Amino acid sequence: MNRRIMALILGVLIVPAAAFGAEEFEKVGTIGGQFLKIPLGARPVAMGSAFVSLADDANAVFWNPAGIARISRTVASVHHAQLPADVSLTAASYVFHVGFMPGALAVSARSLYMPEEAVRTVYHPDGTGESFDAGDLAFGLSYGRSLTDKFSAGITVNYVQSTLATYSSSATTFDFGTLYDTGYQSLRIGMAIQNIGSDMQFIEETVKMPAVFKVGMSMRLYEGANYRVMSSAEFSHPPDNSERANWGMEVGYKDFFHFRGGYNFKNDTEGLALGMGVKVPASLNSEGTVNYAFVDGSDLGGIHRFSVDFRF
Repeated sequence: MNRRIMALILGVLIVPAAAFGAEEFEKVGTIGGQFLKIPLGARPVAMGSAFVSLADDANAVFWNPAGIARISRTVASVHHAQLPADVSLTAASYVFHVGFMPGALAVSARSLYMPEEAVRTVYHPDGTGESFDAGDLAFGLSYGRSLTDKFSAGITVNYVQSTLATYSSSATTFDFGTLYDTGYQSLRIGMAIQNIGSDMQFIEETVKMPAVFKVGMSMRLYEGANYRVMSSAEFSHPPDNSERANWGMEVGYKDFFHFRGGYNFKNDTEGLALGMGVKVPASLNSEGTVNYAFVDGSDLGGIHRFSVDFRF
């Protein structure tokens, strides 16, 4: 391993580790757009949400837009999660190529929503007969391109909207990401800055978006005729909480069945994550993968996630 690669790896490890060990004031409840921090995709979540350096499927648009530059086919993904308190999360992404344009493009959407609730007042505690709903949504457009055979970069612009009854507010955010193949074994380094953009003013309050910095590494630990083992680790720096670390592993059998596991360190509720994926041939030129993830939510109970990925 040459000196440049060694220096880069040490930098990636030491800087987040130093911040991870530092005592930090947790500014919980001071940032808006919290749904943008919820991890998406059953496969990444099952790997302990350590995906910024992998980003090799349609979920890349939510983790590191540089990853779509490494995708040679048209891919799509649909994801659903049932969260505590009867809250639902649904997301979809689509990565495609335009002949005259180098690189890849992607469109994405995500929505956090809940059932309608009765309007209650002091004089009508059982309800006024009216109802209201609340939710958040975001639409994104991504572009990624490989600048060399080892380095790729990507950007996503998101339109974000939050709604509560008759009130709503919107903002525009940007995600930036890079992927670098070190050339040492299969070691890859990924970095991403997410949710940088305008503030959101909701009713009379102005809040900032949850800008998050992530850096991680991944490596293929073993690859044989039938089995493949991939491991990844990630550090993240949220604006309203302490440093977090994530670790995950994926074991694949003949590129047909995958078992995944990981852990979310220093997370308020989520800890152990497990999941699996099964590939289902759809036709001669297309295939689908059904993925499942379970995350231990501590006092909030287990969280189940499902996603279906397509390649064609």
